[in-house]
Amino acid sequence: MDHILSIVLFTPLAGLAILLMIPSSNTRAVKIWANVASFIGFLVSLPLLTNFDRNKDYQYVERAEWIPSIGASYHLGIDGFSLILVLLTALLGFLAVLCSWSAIEHRVKEYYAYFLFLQTAMLGVFMALDLFLFFIFWEAVLVPMYFIIVIWGGPRRVYAGIKFVIYTLVGSMMLLLGILTLYFHHHSQFQVYTFELAELMRTTLPESTAWWVFWGFFLGFAVKVPMFPFHTWLPDAHTEAPTAGSVILASVLLKLGTYGFLRFSLPLMPSTAASETVVNIIALLSIIAIVYGGLVCLMQKDMKKLIAYSSVSHMGFCTLGIFALNPTGISGSILQQLNHGISTGMLFLIVGVVYERRHSREISEYGGLFRVMPVFAFVFLIAALSSMGMAPLNGFIGEITILRGAYEMSFNWAFWGVVGIVLGMAYLLWLYQRTMLGDLAEKNSKLPDLNLREIAVFAPLLLWAIVIGLYPKPYFDLMERPVAQIVERVRPGYHAERKLRNPLVTAAPGGENNLAADGR
Repeated sequence: MDHILSIVLFTPLAGLAILLMIPSSNTRAVKIWANVASFIGFLVSLPLLTNFDRNKDYQYVERAEWIPSIGASYHLGIDGFSLILVLLTALLGFLAVLCSWSAIEHRVKEYYAYFLFLQTAMLGVFMALDLFLFFIFWEAVLVPMYFIIVIWGGPRRVYAGIKFVIYTLVGSMMLLLGILTLYFHHHSQFQVYTFELAELMRTTLPESTAWWVFWGFFLGFAVKVPMFPFHTWLPDAHTEAPTAGSVILASVLLKLGTYGFLRFSLPLMPSTAASETVVNIIALLSIIAIVYGGLVCLMQKDMKKLIAYSSVSHMGFCTLGIFALNPTGISGSILQQLNHGISTGMLFLIVGVVYERRHSREISEYGGLFRVMPVFAFVFLIAALSSMGMAPLNGFIGEITILRGAYEMSFNWAFWGVVGIVLGMAYLLWLYQRTMLGDLAEKNSKLPDLNLREIAVFAPLLLWAIVIGLYPKPYFDLMERPVAQIVERVRPGYHAERKLRNPLVTAAPGGENNLAADGR
């Protein structure tokens, strides 16, 4: 399994290199190769799961000197948390390309080229253990996503694309300042320049400096989540992006922010992250996002905008779980990140299906589609139930775990989380009722049901949602070790204290030292 991460990382880029050799005029060959390349990219990621040992720390580690003059290295590795997100990215990248077959009619070669490049950039974010390398991939994600929005998006695509760039660039600059502060403080303490995550975790920052560095990281990651009040770029980007762009944006790109909190913010600045002020501020912002997102969804007339605002609410659950700072909340947050990628990805694909047939996203334009599109209506129902957290589907497991972790911190947190779930049920059932049930308008009477390609796009997501809902244990097993190490880092002695209170609780499968291990 030598260099397996590099193979997974650069397979889409290799596919892009071959794609560039295909004449642009041969659009069928371009589409076929893009789908083949993205499918191969998914297939090569599967050995990561089959050979993964959940009892070890970072695995498949690769390290090579890159820019030794500044201490930057090519350093890759994944644990159970990043493994889940890598697999999600590999699958959704393939499905996004597959769903574009009939949706994109101009500049086809460029479209698929941007998607293959985007796939490599997203995978790199989840694999990098060197902060310089991480930041390169973090910024690389921005370029193809911008062009996907402004070239193949809707009528206000330029406005949405520029807004997306401005928000994310401002956040990224704050993140870079935080990284450089850590970098120079580490040198002043150890006389070595390095961007290695494990080495930077040894750095001791003055309390006031750690405070500013934490909020610099926070702005970079909060914009990407996006957390309230940094969310306003998201509805515009979602609404104007092509269907596949919306799918990737919701299913993968938003997870870059929550991944950043767990991989960098908490381990690098544990005392600041665990301070009462920080926890209360982020919990308040998360609760506002949960409730505000749900209320705004109830007022939407555009299906895509409704689902976009639902992401604000659902990602509020994820950040609330993270800053519960206990194993239950963090595990629930990670699982819910996966669940959101599955269920919201399906919902955006559903909007894409009807938009391709009617070229309208207005809810009032539909009704009674169950009569002419029964398979589509069934898929929509499962996706909606998954998104609203209905048992026994995946969303229920993630939300109930987050609520339990939130309750350990505060009853009020759990209460407002329940309010958000109720609002989610309301707007999703309302959307389903208005579009699938009721009278069938004449203009919708001849709409075709899902074809085989569209069924093939939905099938793996439906299956994944059901499997997680029925048997989530393997996912919690994958998360157990990295989550325990994060909690021990921000709340030293947490597991020992729990074990004293309850002898049946097992010791953490790793501590602060293991968290810093780089696999060498």
